[in-house]
Amino acid sequence: MDDRDAARHAYAETVCATANVCSPALRAAFACVARERFLGPGPWQVMRSLPTPGEGIYETTADADPRHLYADILVAIDPARYLNNGQPSALARWIDALDLCTGDRVLHVGCGVGYYTAILAEVVGPLGHITAIDIDADLAQRARTHLAPWPQVEVVTGDGGQLDTGPCDAIFVNAGATHPRPLWLERLRPRGRLLVPLTVNIDGAPFAGVGWGGMLKIATSGDAFAAQWVSPVGIFHCADARDPGVERRLREAFERGGWEAVRSLRVMSHAAGETCWLHAPGFCLSTLPPPAA
Repeated sequence: MDDRDAARHAYAETVCATANVCSPALRAAFACVARERFLGPGPWQVMRSLPTPGEGIYETTADADPRHLYADILVAIDPARYLNNGQPSALARWIDALDLCTGDRVLHVGCGVGYYTAILAEVVGPLGHITAIDIDADLAQRARTHLAPWPQVEVVTGDGGQLDTGPCDAIFVNAGATHPRPLWLERLRPRGRLLVPLTVNIDGAPFAGVGWGGMLKIATSGDAFAAQWVSPVGIFHCADARDPGVERRLREAFERGGWEAVRSLRVMSHAAGETCWLHAPGFCLSTLPPPAA
């Protein structure tokens, strides 16, 4: 094992420990996928903590040694847009919440340059299938090039809420929405899982187009959906998955608190009541458990 391999294995252990991940397959994926393959030649611009007013956003690595990338840090993809390859421990926690199995069919919306798509591909293995989507044509092309060694991955350019890629065991949305898109719910197989960040705009953020909220896990439960929050999240907005009216209601719900009590997603029409944490057109996040399957 050379120094770079050793750094990647140590990184995998640190990331998974920070994220409280116990999955051997996910730990092995972080240990084997070369992050530098997806981020181009160094030196790199990295973000070690959230910026504060008056401080710079990024620092530049001392040189082009890829070992700089094997830390729990964000790395700039496009610094002019403040677009980053996300924090590994956060992504590890979210991917772990998907409960992936060998052979699963997965949709990854907002794949960026493809690093975390490769992690997903390693977890589901050669018998699985990943459809990776990004609305940014340049990012999708970069991901397509980077992901060539993983034949189980297909990269598509477009709107991940409108492109029908068929039934899925898991859907991972890596951009902030105000609501789950109907197609995502419709395409979940029995026992399927959807992970989607529901966010509201951050007033006075250091850069535009970023929202704050929570990463929501939705799982099919018979003809209904279980739901629970996985973690807080700050993330760029998802194109065409934002509704101003729903965002206003979501902001009010976050401000009231009690999000940890959410147990189900209801899509059947019903009157708003005490068990509705967020009652919005087309869906409700409820404190009621899902009906028994």
